[in-house]
Parts: sequence; structure tokens; C-alpha cells
Amino acid sequence: MSTSRSTTSATPTGAGASAENGKPLIVLTQRTVWLIFGALMASMFLSSLDQSIVGTAMPTIVGELHGVEHQGWVITAYILAIAIVMPLYGKFGDLWGRRWPFLVAIGLFTIASAGAGFAQTFPELVAWRAVQGLGGGGLMILSQAIIADIVPAKDRGKYMGPMGALFGIAAVIGPLLGGWFTEGPGWRWAFWINVPIGIAAFLVAWFTLKLPSHRSGRKIDVAGIFFLVVGTSGIVLLTSWESLTSSRGYDWSDPKLLGMVAATLASIALFIVVERRAEEPLLPLHLFKNRTFTIATLIGLVLGMGMFSALAFLPTFLQMSTGAGVTESGFLMLPMMVGVMITAIGSGFAITKTGRYKIYPVVGLAITTAGIIWLTTITGDMSMVLFGAMIFVMGAGMGLVMQTIVLAVQNSVDPHEIGTATSANNFFREIGAAVGTALFSTIFTTRLSANLAEVIPGGAATGGGEASSLTPAAVQALPEPVKTGVIDAFTDALAPAFWYLVPLVVVGFVLALFLKEVKLSGEAGMVARGEAIADPKGALVEGGTDAPVRDAVGPDGATIPTGDDPAGGSSRQDAPVN
Repeated sequence: MSTSRSTTSATPTGAGASAENGKPLIVLTQRTVWLIFGALMASMFLSSLDQSIVGTAMPTIVGELHGVEHQGWVITAYILAIAIVMPLYGKFGDLWGRRWPFLVAIGLFTIASAGAGFAQTFPELVAWRAVQGLGGGGLMILSQAIIADIVPAKDRGKYMGPMGALFGIAAVIGPLLGGWFTEGPGWRWAFWINVPIGIAAFLVAWFTLKLPSHRSGRKIDVAGIFFLVVGTSGIVLLTSWESLTSSRGYDWSDPKLLGMVAATLASIALFIVVERRAEEPLLPLHLFKNRTFTIATLIGLVLGMGMFSALAFLPTFLQMSTGAGVTESGFLMLPMMVGVMITAIGSGFAITKTGRYKIYPVVGLAITTAGIIWLTTITGDMSMVLFGAMIFVMGAGMGLVMQTIVLAVQNSVDPHEIGTATSANNFFREIGAAVGTALFSTIFTTRLSANLAEVIPGGAATGGGEASSLTPAAVQALPEPVKTGVIDAFTDALAPAFWYLVPLVVVGFVLALFLKEVKLSGEAGMVARGEAIADPKGALVEGGTDAPVRDAVGPDGATIPTGDDPAGGSSRQDAPVN
């Protein structure tokens, strides 16, 4: 099926219709699209939730399983696995189709959730968390890619808006649920809750996810996969060095640390060399010649470094300064979730209506910058209404950015590389989150140790080690003026640390100004690849080559009337909207 098609009478039933490869064209009604969307939302929520749900339950979990000294592995194993498999799911979905990788991802995640809940030893829990990550990475990437396969870019905003809201919701609901399970039925339910949702998502996907599968004659980029795994592992492990080794700071005379740095840098360099020569590269470097892809990916990187760093420490501030319980601190973060939901969903529908999207990351990053600057004024005795306003502003900014840049990436690349480009954008955001959180943690804990040394006797002698024994309950039980001194120490360490995030978000704002607005495609990914036909209402239906189609998209991203041959293929480049 060529990119140029003629318009004749429609054949709604399309009996016997087939694509170029001889396989029947996909049959998807609007009802089925919504069913698939429901399964994707459930799956994405599972994956996003498990990045944060363990945090508040961590002290109880590691205490019961005797893993206090190495508790960082519970979170690091999950994040590391997700980061590693993101590019793999994206590439393999492009090569072989997304149905089976998606089902495998749901299955892995659900089984691992049950296993983690039944874990009797700390190493066993860490192993199951890694398996969870192997599934979770696929759920995030393939959900976004599948939406691009079945919904045209010009209509995709109203679907991707809610998907973007899920990230913010999960970031807040996760700690809240983790605390509630820990204080109520037990921490194991933080994992078991995934099982019924995962089974339901699997069944819905099995019966509704009617996506094509195909074989690829191209060689798998084994060398690229190897160096990506080593390089990504090195980055994540280096950023988690302190929590994994129970050391304070980075001892650059440590041969293990130096060896990991050298191996990481060498792997990154060799990965670039390999990708330049591979027949089917895991991460095609030509994508970075696409200005829209590069800018949107860099925005995701700096957003990950800035926003996830801030979110990681706000619940701790609330518990220490206000005496809020684990669950209560989660409730106090709800205004941020509301902000994310309103702007993510609202901007999604606005993009669908107007076809314009550049303004949203620009405004969103400006609002986010203002929100972070506002957070530098937090105090231990501040009004929670004022704090709620601060994080609402921050959430509103995030909601305008996250899924909009994914839409921009998907709309700017060849339909055959949607999965690869989507996974690359998410991969760099995850790496940014890991690096940013580690750097912010170092800044915060260094300042905190110095502050506590002036408040708690012996703190200076132990390098601030007394901080490790301070729980929210212990702080509230301290006599005055020590209690006020400790609360002020936390506040004085956290508030100024937000200033280090401001330049990052400002860089993202400047990048957004240079983001070109490519005309949103009127074709879903499968339509553009000749695997399905779009009916006039925008749903995918079975039909033959005589079914009506949307205008084709030329190599410059401009719309070409049906019947004109777009020279150069269907690859979309940076064609700004006039």
C-alpha cells in the first residue's frame, strides 16, 4: 500500500481486505478503542504507582525483612529495570508489533507483584522488584505507543492528557496508599493490590488489543543492547551509590567507585559507536537530527531532573515539620494531583480542538519555574493552605508539559519509529529523574547534617549521623527548643535547595521556546503503515484499499491532498505550522 491513495466509494464491511503483507486489515470500532484505552490506563497506572508506593512503607518493609542497611535496592532495582527495558520494548514493538510485548509486560508485572507480596527475605523482595520493573517499563512505553497506533495525532490529545495526569496522580497516590496499607492491612498489600488490576488489564488487552504482529528480517542490535544495559546500570547505580553502599558521600579513592565510573563512560561511548554502524540500531542516532525530537527529549530530561527531585522530599518535610503521619502527608500532597489532572486533561482536549501544542510546554515550564521558586519560601510553621497552593501551581505546570512533549515526539517521526522515539523520550526522562534526585539528595542531606550538628549534641562529631535516627514521631517528642531547632534545620536545608532546581527548569523553558510546531497528522500510526483504514468518524474499521482515507503526510510534515505522491516516503520532519 503506497502513501498515495485514491478516494472512491467506501466498503464498510471490507470482507477480504488485506494489507500489503497479505494479512487482514485491523478491525477497530470506536468502542474497542475506548476499551483498549481503559486497559492502557490501568496498566500505566500500575507501573507509575509502583515507583512511589514503596517509599512510605519502606521503614516497615526493611525492618521486617532485615534489610535496613541496603534498603535503597528496593527502589533502585525497580527503577534500574525500567530504564533498561524501555528502549527494548520500544524497538521490539516497532519490529514485531506491540500486542505480545504488551501482554508479556502485564504478565511479568502481575506475577512479580504477587511474588513481592509473598517475599520472606530481603534479597527475594529485591529480585521480585526487578522483575516488576521489567514489566513496568513495557507498560509505560507500549501504552503510549499503542495510542499513537490507533489514534491520529490531531485527536490524540484527549487520550494522552489523562495518561499524563496518571503520572502526577501516581506520584501522590503512591505514598498515600503505601502509608495506608502499612498502617492498616499490612505493607504486603502495596504489592498485592496490583494483582486483580493486572489480571483485569490482561484480560481486556487479550480480547481487545487487536494489533498486527509481524516478523522482521533485520538483525537484532545485540551489541547496542549490551552497552545500553551496562551504561544505564552504571548511571543508576552511581546516582544511588550512597544508599546502596551505606556510605556518606562519594569517596573518589574507592577503586570500586572509580571502576564503575570508567565502565559507565566506556559503555556510553561504545554504545554511540555501535549505533552508528548497526543495521537496525536500538536507538537510531538520526532521530537526534530531528529538531522536534531532540528539543522535546531534552525538555523531558530536565523536567525529570527537576520535578522528581522536588517530589521526593516534600512528604519528608511535611512529616518532620507538621508532625503529619505517613498517610496524612500523602493527603497533603493532593493539591498537586488536582493541578496535574486539570491541566493535563484540559490541555489534551484543547490540543485536539485547535491542533496547536507548542504553547502548553512553554506556559507549563514557566508556571513550574514559578512554583519551584515559591517553594523556596517554605517554613516549618507555614499554613497548609498556602503549601497546598504552592504544590497546586507546580502540578499545574507539570500537567501542561509531560504528555504534550510525548505527542510532539510521536508526531515528528516516521510512523515506523513511533515506539522507538516514544521509548527514547521516556528513557531520558527516567535517567534525568535518577540523576536529579541523587544530586538534590546530596545537596539536601549535606545542608541538613550541617544544620543538625548545631542543634543536636554530638552531631558534628558524627558527621550529622544523628539525622538517621530522627523519625517524625521522635521529632515531635523532642523538648523545646530542640524540637523547633530540628524542624528549622530540615526547613533551612530543604527550602534553599530548591534554588538548585530553578536553573534546570529555566533551561527547559528556553528549549520550549525553540520547539517547532509540526502540523498534527490526521493518520493513526497503523493507517500510515498500511495496517488499517480510518473511517470518516476517526475510528479504525475493516476495509479495502477502496476505503476513504485521510490526506497523506509528506516528508516535510505538510499535508498532501489524496492522490498526490509525497516524494521521499512518509517520514515526518520538522515542518512548522503556518
